[in-house]
Amino acid sequence: MILNKVYKKDAIKFLINGVDNNSVDLAIIDPPYNMGKADWDTFKSQRDFLEFTYKWLDALLPTLKQSGSLYIFNTPFNSAYVLQYLVNKGLIFQNWITWDKRDGFNSSTKKYTHGQETILFFTVSKNYTFNSDDIRVPYESTGRINAAHKKGILKNGKRWYPNPDGRLCGEVWHIVSERHRNKVLGKTQKLNHITPKPLEMIDRMIKASSNKGDLVLDCFVGSGTTAVSAQKLERNFICADNNAKYVALAKKRLNEVE
Repeated sequence: MILNKVYKKDAIKFLINGVDNNSVDLAIIDPPYNMGKADWDTFKSQRDFLEFTYKWLDALLPTLKQSGSLYIFNTPFNSAYVLQYLVNKGLIFQNWITWDKRDGFNSSTKKYTHGQETILFFTVSKNYTFNSDDIRVPYESTGRINAAHKKGILKNGKRWYPNPDGRLCGEVWHIVSERHRNKVLGKTQKLNHITPKPLEMIDRMIKASSNKGDLVLDCFVGSGTTAVSAQKLERNFICADNNAKYVALAKKRLNEVE
């Protein structure tokens, strides 16, 4: 197992033959969603999609340490199946995170408009890393918080003062999608990958659920954001994708990390 490398390999074969058991501290997985956005995201049926999903999950789980953590992206509908599967496998559910993508206009009139994705956060055991102070976010009630910095707020007979680094991070993440982050003159542009995840978001996961020198895994690395974040934050990584174009893109981005 060679670390700090992006392999051109099928996810399941990579997990079974390329990753040591009990070696991974953190896995961040952005797999196919079965939404038909590309050949790799298209399955004959929901049953075929779930069979594929459960197969790579079965290959992934042995690679995690007892203190390991796991984040999985998907649609809310698919995530309901994945959640139940992982609970039945004995993993410990921690959070159902909603990524509010701020992704522009949605014209649905038959149901509530959607602009979010789900991120499931699981751990193998109750002994896991979570650096909550490293991922604090700004307070929302700025006026009240600014006043509280001076005089505090009385709570249960005690004075509470805001943390200078912000509030603890919640389960709803307001992070703009890459599609909208990279607009030019108000227009979205064609990106090198159809579903890239913001570096800011992957940074948050890696800071929270690993320490420097830990090993981060991504078996559907796509544009390479997990590898880039891990390298930037001084973690080791081992990643793969079966698409040669995406592997080349990930390696190019890694070479540009300062």
